Formats: sequence, C-alpha cells, structure tokens
Amino acid sequence: MTEAAWAESWRKISFFSSLSPRELEELLAPVVVEERYRDGEFLFYEGDPPQGLYLLKEGRVKIIKHSARGKDTILRLIGPLEMFGEVAAFDGRPYPASAQALQDCIVLHLPQEDFLELLHRHPPIALRIIEDLAHKLRDAHDLIRALSSETVEKRIATVLLKLAEKAGKAEERGIRLKIPLSRQDLADMAGTTIETAIRVLSKFSRERLVLKEGKNIIILDRAALSALSHSSGER
Repeated sequence: MTEAAWAESWRKISFFSSLSPRELEELLAPVVVEERYRDGEFLFYEGDPPQGLYLLKEGRVKIIKHSARGKDTILRLIGPLEMFGEVAAFDGRPYPASAQALQDCIVLHLPQEDFLELLHRHPPIALRIIEDLAHKLRDAHDLIRALSSETVEKRIATVLLKLAEKAGKAEERGIRLKIPLSRQDLADMAGTTIETAIRVLSKFSRERLVLKEGKNIIILDRAALSALSHSSGER
C-alpha cells in the first residue's frame, strides 16, 4: 500500500477525517506499526494495560467479555477499517474486554503515547472519539436489556439481522453472512449456551428462515426474522 493509499484508509475513519492525507502521513506513518495475528490469537486480554489504538486492515476481530463463571459474551465484531481498543487508550485504564482474531488478520497499531500526543495536538479527534464512545455506550445498554429481558429466539434473530447488516452479501437464495461463525460464537453473541443456540438455529432452519452450511449461515427470510426480532414475547 502506498503512503497516499495508507493515509486515505485512515481518513475513512470518522475520527481522522478532519486531517489531510499529508497530516496523517506526517503524524502516523512514523509511529504506526503493522501487526499480523492468526485465527484464534488474542491481540490483548481483558485487564491488560492499554497499548494504544488499533485499526483493522484485513480480517475480523471479536471483542469478548469474560465472566467470573467462565462464560464469554461477544460484545462486538470488528470488520475492516474499524477502530478498536479506543476505550482503554482514551482513559488509560486496563482493557475492559479481550480482542481475539476471528480470522487471520492484519491490524495497524498506534501506540499509546503517540495516540495521546495526537489527541493533545488535534482536540477535534478527541471529540469525535467521545461521540463514538457515546454510541457504543448506547449499544451496550441495548445489549444489557436484551440479555436480561428478551427471549433467546428473539436475541438470536436480532444477532443474525445485525450480522446481515454488517457483513451480509445478497445472493439468489438470500443473504449470506460473510463471517465464519461457529455455533459457540453465535451463542456468545446472544448470551446463551451452545446447546440452546444449536436448538434455535435448527428450528429456524426447519422453518426456512435460515440455511446452515458449515460455519456459514444464509438468511432465507429476512422479513420473518425481523418480525421475530421486534416481537414482544414468545411465538
């Protein structure tokens, strides 16, 4: 990737859109490090001290919250040109969740000291990060409400619809999710057990809402899943 293309990639992130390609090259090119991680490898663990800001260049990363009982919940899926690690980088406290590669991936890492220097030199970037964190806080509130009060079928339907928006590809049969999710991943995103996730997916498959092909899922009836996601109770 040329320096100009590299800088343009960073400008696609709302945090840095106020900077010109030249400013980005001068500020970031000398300090940003390209790192590669294999499928399943952890980029950082919950409780680790902050190491800076990350931009995903290729692949997928999942952000995981661990419970004291050993249960994991997937809080977010990170796709190409998305930032992560900003919460700890911004407030200087340990990472509130872990980051694990869902596929082989390449990330661009802006070290902590350089990130803080960037905020001091360009306050508008800090304001944009605060706005983004506010959106993520709302998403976290929605997740807490869903995990505490919604049925598991509704939660899984909602997860599938969000995945379709984030990484869906329309094809003749429906919408293929371009993320190789395991049944455990889906269970962790919906806050349930793998056994329950398998049971619900099998039910959705029998009802022709989805089609399972290994780790791939095709949404056959998006309208029906949407109706279930917005329902007020059991079907």
